[in-house]
Amino acid sequence: MKLILCLTAFLFIATGGVHAAGSDDGHSHGHNAAPIGEPGKAKDAARSVEIVLYDNYYEPESITVKKGEAVRFVIKNRGRLVHEFNIGTAEMHAAHKDEMLMMVKHGVLFPDRIDHEKMEAGGEDGHSMKHDDPNSVLLEPGKEGEIVWKFSEAAILEFACNIPGHYEAGMVGEFQWQ
Repeated sequence: MKLILCLTAFLFIATGGVHAAGSDDGHSHGHNAAPIGEPGKAKDAARSVEIVLYDNYYEPESITVKKGEAVRFVIKNRGRLVHEFNIGTAEMHAAHKDEMLMMVKHGVLFPDRIDHEKMEAGGEDGHSMKHDDPNSVLLEPGKEGEIVWKFSEAAILEFACNIPGHYEAGMVGEFQWQ
């Protein structure tokens, strides 16, 4: 049922049914937009946490971290849809949704695949569509990725999928501070 709802939302948004509020510069999802931490180095990671992406939820739904801790996230998409694992604040996720919507409208993102050639080429309006921020990974079904992140600030953070309709369908988790 969640898959059907997600596909419906994806198609509705992709065809212009919803207009989300924009960010000032269109790039506020990056790690410099808020005190969310910084990219870490694998050799400094205190531990590895496996994150499995399903349609449309994460396993686990909550992750406990410590201030100053570097964590290696091993992310596996076991769903039938393209999904994202993105570390940020609720405000950052709201702004990033506009960029993901742009990727849908430009034919880069489809429910079950990514057009990597179009992603590399960028948008017609000159905006980058590479989706290469260090706090985020975008995965097709069956694919795996990795993020190493250092939690340098104790902030209210989420991990979320900002593909149109996914966050709204429940694909969001929270970081708990130890």
